[in-house]
This record gives sequence, structure tokens and C-alpha cells, in this order.
Amino acid sequence: MTHTYSITGMTCNGCAAKVEHLLSKVKGVTAVKVDLEKQSAEITMGPHINTTDFAAALSGTKYTITEQKHAPATANTTEETSVFKTYLPIFLIFFYITATTLLIQFVNGSFNLMQWMSHFMAGFFLVFSFFKLLDVPAFAMSYSSYDIIAKRWQGYGYIYPFIELVLGISFLIPALGKWSNLATLIVMGVSIIGVLQSVLSKRKIQCACLGAVFNLPMSTVTIIEDGLMIAMSAISLFLIKN
Repeated sequence: MTHTYSITGMTCNGCAAKVEHLLSKVKGVTAVKVDLEKQSAEITMGPHINTTDFAAALSGTKYTITEQKHAPATANTTEETSVFKTYLPIFLIFFYITATTLLIQFVNGSFNLMQWMSHFMAGFFLVFSFFKLLDVPAFAMSYSSYDIIAKRWQGYGYIYPFIELVLGISFLIPALGKWSNLATLIVMGVSIIGVLQSVLSKRKIQCACLGAVFNLPMSTVTIIEDGLMIAMSAISLFLIKN
């Protein structure tokens, strides 16, 4: 069953991520989707959970929760917008990075696959780390809701944007090619585990790929995004050895 609740006290995406994280910890909750604009939360549960239990989960914070008695509870409310419109920021980022890196190859007069992939991954990590660094605490809170390491140690969410920043810079230094790709294979390989678990369990949570700037739902788009980086780093390591 799904119920809709009114949430007060949320002022930014970081607040929404924190509320979503706290409510998802309540025993019996299977999915939580917080809408900052509507100041509401859709909570899916097995047996009915009293509102007092959710209020207890938010105790000690500035947020309060009350049930919307007459709000419709449906599982298809997120279907109203298309996938393209929802993930437009990611699609635009990938378009600009792809176009820019291909232009570099065009200017060079020939296509070098290794160099293109290095430039693409440099752009990917630099841009994505930029959005995470705009609000590191909010990113860390959101990331801890699904990443297998950040769940156990939230501090990992605070250093992860800097890991991406370092990876982005390292891909611009040819001498570090082997180590950059190896580190990417490990970091993104671990990251995709939590993404897969969330998507396969059909949990409605916020993807932290662009930090707290955009409220993007976790989906197969996130899997493709991480999988692309893993594939590129694996191909690069193979080409380096050969």
C-alpha cells in the first residue's frame, strides 16, 4: 500500500534527501519518494505503519509529517513525465562531452580511440564531481541511501566527489592512464552494485549522480551511466596491455 504525507520544513534538495533517507529506515517501508516542490512524500509499505512512527523517525529535525487523508495513492504518478524529460540534464551532459571530445579528435586529424576515451572519462568525472561539490553534505546523505560503502560509512559520501575530481584530472595525464583506468574499474564497479540493488528492488529513491542539484530518480539510466565508465576503463586496460 502507498500513502501520501505532507512534509513541512524542507527548503532544498538536501532536505528532501535527508527526509527520504530517514523515512526509508522505518521498519516495514519498501519505498519512499519525496517531492520538494509539493512538500510531500509517497511512502510504500507492507502492513500499515502509523504516522507516529514516521514522526518519530523525523524527531530531532526541523521536519514534520502528517498524512494527507484524501490524497490518491497510486504507483504510477512518476509516469507522467517522459524518460527523456526526466533525464534531460544527463543527456545534455553526455552530448556536450561527446561532441567536445570528438571535436578534439577532428582537430587532431585522426581518431585515436585511447585518447578519445581518456578525454571522455576526464570530462565525465570533472563535470559530475562539479555538481556533487556544490552541496557535499546533501550528496553524502542521498548517496548513503543506496551505495554499499556509504551505507556503512557516511564519510565515504563526503570524499567521493573528490575521488571523481582526482580521477577526472588523472585522465588528462597520459602517464597515469593505466592507474586511472584501474581505479575507475574499482570505484565504479563498487558503485554499480548499490545502483543495481536499488533498481532491481524497485526502490523509488533519488539518484545522487548529479548531487543534490537535480532530483533524478534511480533507474536503468544510472546503470548505463556507471556501466559505460566500467566498459571504457576495461577496454582501455586491455588496449594498454596489448
